[in-house]
Amino acid sequence: MIEHQKNHAGRYLALLGLFLCLSHYPVLAHAVPMQNDPNGFQSLTWGVALTTRPDLEITRAGPHVNEYQLKDHSPSYAGVSVESLRFLSVDEQFARVTIHYRGDDRHKQILAYLERQFGSLERVPGQMMRGLNQQYTWRGADTEINVTYHADTERGFVFIDSRTLAPRFNDHITDSAE
Repeated sequence: MIEHQKNHAGRYLALLGLFLCLSHYPVLAHAVPMQNDPNGFQSLTWGVALTTRPDLEITRAGPHVNEYQLKDHSPSYAGVSVESLRFLSVDEQFARVTIHYRGDDRHKQILAYLERQFGSLERVPGQMMRGLNQQYTWRGADTEINVTYHADTERGFVFIDSRTLAPRFNDHITDSAE
């Protein structure tokens, strides 16, 4: 009888430990169905060769993945100045935009813009609306937009991906992560 009670207590402690560990991570965000899928970013369609764009300069070159930024422009998105705005190509095909920004005001402005353009986040199960780590996702037929905001450091990241091309970035990651 005592052995049975010890077994039960051990199971409860293990479940409690698992629950406490999981409670420190943000809730996984469910994607909002995207309205108005842009099939790219601004005037760039997914899959175009960024090397032909005179307004872009290469910032990091690799055998398969290249990173570009705008020439002679301060980076901005949705009318908000941001720390960086980068365009990435995989095997010479435009596949991703990464945007880094700082500040709660900028975060609110960018989020409001994304909601106006691609759909409201309200009442979606699993969306992390508050807390130290906030995550939002809009998913369309061709494009996926992910926003992560760290409230403690006031740093935000927006990833705008081609749903068909962005997975190819993983094909070029080596096992040693070099």
